[in-house]
This record gives sequence, structure tokens and C-alpha cells, in this order.
Amino acid sequence: MRLPAIERPRAASFAGRLHAGARRVLNVALPPLCLSCRAPVVDDALCPACWGKLSFIAPPYCPRLGIPFAYDPGPGVLSMEALADPPAYGRARAAVRYDEIARTLVHALKYDDRLDLAPTLGRWMALAGRELLESADALVPVPLHWRRLWARRFNQAAVLAQAAARASDVPVAYDALKRVHATRQQVGLSRPERAANVAGAFRVPPEGRPSVKGRRLVVVDDVLTSGATLDSCARVLLRAGAVNVDVLVFARVVQKFGGPI
Repeated sequence: MRLPAIERPRAASFAGRLHAGARRVLNVALPPLCLSCRAPVVDDALCPACWGKLSFIAPPYCPRLGIPFAYDPGPGVLSMEALADPPAYGRARAAVRYDEIARTLVHALKYDDRLDLAPTLGRWMALAGRELLESADALVPVPLHWRRLWARRFNQAAVLAQAAARASDVPVAYDALKRVHATRQQVGLSRPERAANVAGAFRVPPEGRPSVKGRRLVVVDDVLTSGATLDSCARVLLRAGAVNVDVLVFARVVQKFGGPI
């Protein structure tokens, strides 16, 4: 039965108090722990020590690649990397630098099945990429090959995309991309080797074409290192008719020598 309009705020208030009370009881029985070091915390986040070590990326940064600048060079100034080797995708944004704490969080999610991290990481990603998400039609997670997906049991990029979708109301197009070749791990490969490793690894399957053609897409992954994987995904999506492809990741590697030019 539908509640009268005058009683809805009262019902919502009661539900809020009930939820808060249940949360307090749960916190007593199972106190929240730091997402990184597992020390007790007040809320579901990071302890002060880990929070202080996590490097969030904020302006000023390269408007194309999202690489942070040490100083503000002025509007529209691109990084050396964006000018020397522009990617197929339009813009890239990351929530944090890939440092000690970010690495701990990514490895815990991918290899320790810490799916409880995803909602927080996804919210941080949605905040970092809000300018991309405002005009996006769908999020596209970087797919795993079926053999790796079978071994890992879940795709961390899809989990992060789902969390970012909940924080932004942008849907996820799970069928837009398919990894058709089982590539080597990118860790330890040089930049040219990374690009060669993922060349031809992705395609848009027939069932995914309606999710791609004429749409503005944001490819989602956990970490941006050289950008080879994300660049390969963007090229495939653009060839399949996507209007625009941007990139959103939780963390990105930032070279110390990078800067505006």
C-alpha cells in the first residue's frame, strides 16, 4: 500500500534510524578495519597513517592524460607524454597515484578476493572521472580472457566498473568488448612489448555492437601503466563506431620526469 505523502518523511526517518542502529550494533560486533593495513577505524575507509600515504590526483593535471603537474602551467597545456605519444582514447583520469598504498589495495582486490574494497575504490574513481561520466553513455570494463577469468573467478575491472556505475548512474556495457587472445602478463614488459602483447587481443562481438556504435564510452581498468591495453581497447571501440572513448582507472603510474611543455 502506498503511504500518504505526509507520512513518507516519517517512514524514511524511521528507516534511517533503524539502519543507523543496525550499523552501530554491527560495528560493535565486527568493528570496521582499514582497507589497507586492517587496523581498526571509525568508518569503512583507511586509517590515518594509510590515508596520509595515499596520493589522490587533483588539478593541476594534463587535460588529456590526467598526469599531475607540479605546478599550474595554465589552461589547456598538455604533458610531454600527451604531445609525444597521443593515445587513441580522448582523456584519461585516475583517482590516485600508483604508490605503496594503492598497490596494496589493487593487489588485495585482484589476488586476495577483497571484493569489499570495490565500493570505496569505485566511489573514488567516480569522483576523479566525473567530467568524463557526465557525458558518458556507458562504462566498458577491460575484459579478461576466459581462461584467466576462470582461474581468478572475477574480473576486477568489471567489479570496479560496477561500483563506479552505482556512484554515477552510468550503466555498464559488459558485452561491448571481448578478449579473444590470452596475452602474457604485462608486468615486466617494456612499453613496445606491452603494445605488441595486446595487439589484436580485443574485439567487439556481434552482441556488443549496439552498446558501442554511436555511443560515448569510458573504458575502466584498475591501473594505467603504459596505457597499451587501454589504447588497444579504445582503438577497437572506435573502429566499431564509438563516438568517443575515454579512460577511467583507480590508479596510474606517474613518471617523475613527466611535466607540462
